[in-house]
This record gives sequence, C-alpha cells and structure tokens, in this order.
Amino acid sequence: METRLKRITLKHIIVSKKKMIGLQFYPDKVLQALVKQLPRVKWSNELDMACIYNSAQNLNIIYRTFRGVAFVDGKYFYRNKPLPDPVVPARQVTLSSFLDRRLPTGYRACPQEYIEKLVLKKYSISTAKTYISVFEAFINYYKDIELMQLGEEHIRKYMLLQIKIGKSESSINQLINSIKFYYEVVLSMPNRFYFIERPRKVERLPEVLSKQEVLRILKCTNNIKHKCILSVIYSAGLRVSELINLRLKDIDSNRMAIRIENAKGGKDRYTLLSKTVLHDLRTYFRIYKPKLYLFEGLHERPYSSSSTLKILKTASKKAGILKSVKTHMLRHSFATHLLEQGTDLRTIQTLLGHNTIRTTEIYTHVANNVMKTIKNPLD
Repeated sequence: METRLKRITLKHIIVSKKKMIGLQFYPDKVLQALVKQLPRVKWSNELDMACIYNSAQNLNIIYRTFRGVAFVDGKYFYRNKPLPDPVVPARQVTLSSFLDRRLPTGYRACPQEYIEKLVLKKYSISTAKTYISVFEAFINYYKDIELMQLGEEHIRKYMLLQIKIGKSESSINQLINSIKFYYEVVLSMPNRFYFIERPRKVERLPEVLSKQEVLRILKCTNNIKHKCILSVIYSAGLRVSELINLRLKDIDSNRMAIRIENAKGGKDRYTLLSKTVLHDLRTYFRIYKPKLYLFEGLHERPYSSSSTLKILKTASKKAGILKSVKTHMLRHSFATHLLEQGTDLRTIQTLLGHNTIRTTEIYTHVANNVMKTIKNPLD
C-alpha cells in the first residue's frame, strides 16, 4: 500500500527584522520531532509557524530532513515562477516610460525591480501607474527610513494620515496593495504585513442613465466618429479601456459580435454588436479610414480616455442631462437596461466579463422593472 507523504509549506517571513524560512504544517508528532532537529529553529506565535534563518545551507538541510517523510512545498518560496502569457495589450507598461522620468532632487524613486515585476506580470498601464504613484508617495513620506525597516506601525500611521485628508476606502486599498506588492511579490515575503487592517468596504449602487437619456445624448452627438464611440460603449457594455484598444479585426459583422481581447484580468470575451451601430461604423469607416485601431487619435495611436469623457460631457450638456456623467455610466446603463428587458444575469455577466455573478447582481438593485409593478400607496 502506497504511503501518503505529509506536507511542509515553505514561506518567506521576517522575524525580528531578519529574513527567515517559515515552515507551515498541520500538527503532527513526526513532523514536530523532525522540525526540532533543524539548526537554531524557533517558533513564531504571531505567524503560527516554525522558522529558521534563511540561507542556502538551511534550505538544503530542510530537504534532507524531510526526504521520504514529507513533501516540501516551495511554491510560495521560490522567485521567478513561470508567468502566464496573455495577449500583450497595445498600451502595456514599458520600462522606459518610468525609468526615464525626470525626478526632483532628493526624490525617492520606486525600485527598478518593482517596475520590472509589474512589466513581467503584464499589469495594465493604469494599474501600474497607480501602484507606482502611491508607493512612491509612501516611501517618500518615510524618506529617511530604509525600505526593509518599514513596518506595520509606519503603514498604519500613513493610512491614518490619508484618511484624515479625506482619501476614499478604494484609495486606501490601492495603497495597501501597492505596499504588499513590493514586499510580497517583488521580495517574496508573503507574511510581511499580514495583520494590516483594510478599510470597511462600502457598497455603492452604480449610477445609470435611462434609455431616453442615452438616446438624447447620442442624438446630440453630431460628429459620426464621436457618435460611434459613445454608441459602441453603451451597446456593447464596454469599459473605456476596452473601447480605446479595439482594433478593426475585433468587429465581427458576420456573427454580429465584438471581440474584447486582454480585458480586465487578462481575459478575452465576446459581446454584442448592434445593427444600428454597425451601420454607423461603416459610414464612419468610409470617412475616417482608420488603419489599425477602430478609433484612432493622433499618429494612428489609440483614442484617449480623456477625449472620450469630453465627448460624453459635451453631448450630455447639449441633451440637458443634469447628472454628472462618466463613461462608465454607459456600461452600467447597458447592464441595467438588459436586466430590465428580461435578460438573465448569467448572460449579462458573460457580456460584461465579470468574474463572479455577485458582481453582476448589483444591477438588480437599480433595475426598475420590479418597482414598476408595485403600486405606490400614495397613488
């Protein structure tokens, strides 16, 4: 009968400001006896695991000690793990855009390995910019302290300052993510800031436009290119980043579908292509003759998100919309209007590219198809 191996998981941890190898395992008399034989082994009550000094010699001792008794799992320990290779987006992070910046004298720049890891993991340009920006603000606040000396008390003090000046919970979460990215991903220390508290998540309902408001906005967009931009976002439920990276080849008129490549989370998906929008796109194509991207700016580069927002705000003002409009409201409106006309949540989830149905369920709180059937007691 085959003997099933026990399991020891290795972790990078910091104990008393020293790099250690953490050993995580389920309570077991055999494993506990072997762990006690390791050189200068200690127990961390805070992390609930045994640990020894991080060295190549000690790593070899661990493997020799548990050979044939336990499987030593190093997936959280070793760096340079193979990474997936999704389609590289048109506006992928480039080293030169950050490393060649002109920085003020005395400014503490983000470590080069931080930027390189963002590139290797193929983070989007917007996420990378946010991480670098907030992480640099953090390390410049503690300019005189070495990065390896920064601890949880420093992060909490900085978080309190951000809350005091009115930063939102999402901004605080971005700050925590950027710090954890450096220590846990770049330096492979997954438990460095294990006990940092995150702000309570506030559930906000999406802001939407009515169908009539959307149609009024489109009617007030006289330029065919501008009309197509707003029509595609609404009729396909796109994020603005997905719209500006659309290529001509992504429009499948035979299947009446639009292919979205390397969207949020590195996923591909298909969404709807409206017959009305296809007719307008053909008129737009004959006039503007785009080469690569469906909507091109200067020098055949992708159209900018700021220009897209400007188009929407101008048209909304002409249409007499009093709401403070944002491009993402068109995506929210797409999902809400589909739900109101009876489309099931699972289909809407697929069209939007949500990871879970729970994200899509938020639109059930703003759809008014149920409320229309309820008689108001005042009426």
